[in-house]
Amino acid sequence: MSTVTEVSVRARNDVRVSGTPGARPMVFAHGYGCDQAMWRYVAPGFEADHQVVTFDHVGFGNSDLSAHDPQRHGSLRGYAADVVDVLTELDLTDVVFVGHSVSAMIGVLAHAMAPERIGAMVMVGPSARYVDDDEDGYVGGFTRAQLRELLESLDANHLAWSTLIAPEVMGNPDRPELAAELTASFCRTDPDVARRFARISFLSDNRADLAGVDVPTLVLQCSEDVIAPVTAGRYVHEHVAGSTFVQLAATGHCPHLSAPEETSAAIRAWL
Repeated sequence: MSTVTEVSVRARNDVRVSGTPGARPMVFAHGYGCDQAMWRYVAPGFEADHQVVTFDHVGFGNSDLSAHDPQRHGSLRGYAADVVDVLTELDLTDVVFVGHSVSAMIGVLAHAMAPERIGAMVMVGPSARYVDDDEDGYVGGFTRAQLRELLESLDANHLAWSTLIAPEVMGNPDRPELAAELTASFCRTDPDVARRFARISFLSDNRADLAGVDVPTLVLQCSEDVIAPVTAGRYVHEHVAGSTFVQLAATGHCPHLSAPEETSAAIRAWL
């Protein structure tokens, strides 16, 4: 993969640094269809005793869309390489990497690429594989037919799909403003990027990569999560040696929006 200069890395991923210079870094990575603004209720709470870094994956938020490379970004490893670029250019080590949803596995891959950079991991709503595997009894939450229907619906109409799926992902039907924010975020994403990233997210199988995680790891599992059910979170926990599993009372797939206080408290208690 090509090297990238510091200036272009910062612009490419809209990298933002705040908090306490010289303190242990915390890097927050967003999930599918989102951007770094999704961390606005959680990340600032760690600025007093950490150097906080937020960024946008290429194709999302205020990232440089022209930097999207179908070959590089045709797998989660390309996005992991972007993360390593960010950590390297900021010269960060012993990072606490906080990854939501698919970014949990992007963090796993980034750690494998640059183990000296990441010293701990927090996985929020992780899944190592979204598709059920009948051969070994793995339950990821989706059958192949369900995922095929989901992706075909996305291909047919990105905006309609976003309006339909976002409330299901968010949960919390009694708080429609949360679903409205996630819907708007999905709709802002470039449709081509959305389709590609959905495929590599939902069709990836990172179960074998979990054994390579040798740093302290916290798995935060949401309740009533239609994207990453308890079986998926438990699997990650059971296959990351020495990891800690915490079941949140928060429902849905985005506790950093729906229950930021509980999410922050769980991370801080673990740290």
